[in-house]
Amino acid sequence: MMGYQNGFQSKLFYHQINLEKRVPKDHLLRKIQEKIDFDFIYQEVKDTYGGNGNVSIPPPVILRMMLLLILYNVRSERELMETIPMRLDWLWFLGYDLDSEVADHSVLSKARARWGVEAFRSFFERIVWQCVEAGLVDGSKIFVDSSLVDADASNNSVIDTQSLKIHLHENYKKLEARLEEANESLDSSRRYVKKNSRYMSTTDPDAAIVNRGKPKLSYQVHRVVDGRSEVITATETTAGDVNEAHLMVPLLESHHTNTGIMAETVVGDSKYGTIDNFLTCHDLGVEAHIPDLGGFSVKRKEKLKIFSEERFEYDPQSDTYRCPAGSQLKPKSLHLNRQSRDYAAPKKICSSCTLREQCTKNKSGRTIKRHLRQEELDRMREASRSAKARRDIRTRQHLMERSFARGTRYGFDRARWRGIWRVQIQEYLISAIQNIQVLLKY
Repeated sequence: MMGYQNGFQSKLFYHQINLEKRVPKDHLLRKIQEKIDFDFIYQEVKDTYGGNGNVSIPPPVILRMMLLLILYNVRSERELMETIPMRLDWLWFLGYDLDSEVADHSVLSKARARWGVEAFRSFFERIVWQCVEAGLVDGSKIFVDSSLVDADASNNSVIDTQSLKIHLHENYKKLEARLEEANESLDSSRRYVKKNSRYMSTTDPDAAIVNRGKPKLSYQVHRVVDGRSEVITATETTAGDVNEAHLMVPLLESHHTNTGIMAETVVGDSKYGTIDNFLTCHDLGVEAHIPDLGGFSVKRKEKLKIFSEERFEYDPQSDTYRCPAGSQLKPKSLHLNRQSRDYAAPKKICSSCTLREQCTKNKSGRTIKRHLRQEELDRMREASRSAKARRDIRTRQHLMERSFARGTRYGFDRARWRGIWRVQIQEYLISAIQNIQVLLKY
């Protein structure tokens, strides 16, 4: 017999509602609750609260709210607070009941400003250490890469700070005051600033214009991923136009600090194949499986149809080079800032050489640059061309792309907030969640 629904009338009292029974045993939030300690945040942020005034929402609850915001990729904090009363699993995760009062969305932004980046960095590092203790991190071979993140700002907000036109605008003084205030509020410990300071967004001054097909205001996220279970062991956020090569050594150091394991091999793409990185890896005893940037110079010379530097033989006893025509190139000038020395033959010898057209387009003759630590550099470059290095470089491409692709489900590809310190917080939360997923999986 078909049943018919009578007019719905809500009950005034529910005596047997138990949220604990409403959340399935295999629910993701239940697993997170069992594995992750949120109470550490009490000690982490205690100095940011006073002894008087209104009682705040417990810091672990705020941290859990921010985790929900990223984990479920909720569009805004306002929407998060509106959704919490409708989700029994979220209420249970936050330690709330059906009639618990949910705070205003501004609580989260105030907490971020109060706590700063360090609290979220600490949360990320604690998750990394849990992965280490669970045996999910090998630590000896790490992979590094970076990816751009769209800033929460329009290209229409970009101004030329050196243009006189902006000074004619009646609201420019207010704008200038806002920019100065934003600069003063930046984290003084930040090591990397954007290269192009002339063009600035009025809505997000920290973002940099990056032109990769289409100009965009961007940030850049740099990551270290361990090869065993693809745990993110270190991460750094910079303006979009910062050179990735400058971040490799700091990322190595962060990996060591976060895991307690010194990497034996670092794998990256050609952007990291600089002289400084090769020599630093040599000094640290780390193998650098990185394509050499110097290879592009060789290809450029081949395109110009002139001799590459490999055609010039170096004699360590006389400290000279011998060119393909048999002439001797002697030390010419020393550049201490670049840690290199120039070698050249007399101008009259170069000008009368029969192979000149194949050797150089320079009127003063061919010059060879040699690094003061060239022998060590050559050994590192040779190792980077080995079969083992080539395999690691191919593995890095897929492994790092997976790491960034998995982050997109948590809103990785666009900044939620404005200001580099807020984007850093976003990245620490996303990386922590990705590591939690690995921790729960294994």
